[in-house]
Amino acid sequence: MTDATIWWTLLCAIAGLNLIAWTASTAWLHRNRPDGTTWPHQRLQLVLSALYVLGCGYRSVMPVFDVPRVVMVDSFASSVIVGRTVATIAELSFAAQWALLLRGIALTTGHRFSLWVACAIVPMIAIAEVHSWYAVLTTRNIGHVVEEVLWGSAAVLSVAAMGAMWPQASARGRRWLGAAIAAGMLYAAYMFFIDVPMYWARWLADEVAGRTYTTVAAGIADAAGRWHVSHDWAHWRSEVVWMTSYFSVAVWISIGMAHARLPLRVAQRARP
Repeated sequence: MTDATIWWTLLCAIAGLNLIAWTASTAWLHRNRPDGTTWPHQRLQLVLSALYVLGCGYRSVMPVFDVPRVVMVDSFASSVIVGRTVATIAELSFAAQWALLLRGIALTTGHRFSLWVACAIVPMIAIAEVHSWYAVLTTRNIGHVVEEVLWGSAAVLSVAAMGAMWPQASARGRRWLGAAIAAGMLYAAYMFFIDVPMYWARWLADEVAGRTYTTVAAGIADAAGRWHVSHDWAHWRSEVVWMTSYFSVAVWISIGMAHARLPLRVAQRARP
């Protein structure tokens, strides 16, 4: 087995464990269904999380390096057009989870800025998905630069919104906020210090090399009909870190968001 094949096997194993984790999590929540208004929120979170878990699982079994059209499995199911479609559905579902949780906390604490951020998350990620499709179809990595900047910016705004809500959150709410703020800061740092520079460097390298780009129409045909099967580590090395963390840690966060019971109580203020 090559290093790339070993890594791919690991991704498949993680996908299987994630599916088991989502199933166990769902069963636990049903057995411990809370009273009040929080259950409809959690049920919707579970549905959105299922889309994300399944999408990431599919992409783990059928990994694809979009721009160079490199895949592990010789099948149309591995094509860029299919993989990107699955990714779009999954990522919008994750963004909706993120926005719903932030909105719920914002409504509890009454912070208008935080509510505005919650309403902006899904549109920002939808725009990011458009740029991702542009990059994938035309092979212009500048589209990925804009995409990752939008994801990172959404994380920064969310951290600011959650920080603003901290003083009014209950002790239980602060535990959730603390974990979410830490995750958001780590994610934003990764995006702006690793991911964005990586895609920017690829864009500059393509420009220096005088790369010929395709049109969107030609890109659709190319993404649907051309793929290069490779288990060569050299082709996958640059994708290993983000794919492994994306298909593991991000999935666990998605599953975890369904366990946040809303509304998070507002801390009682001392009376004068």
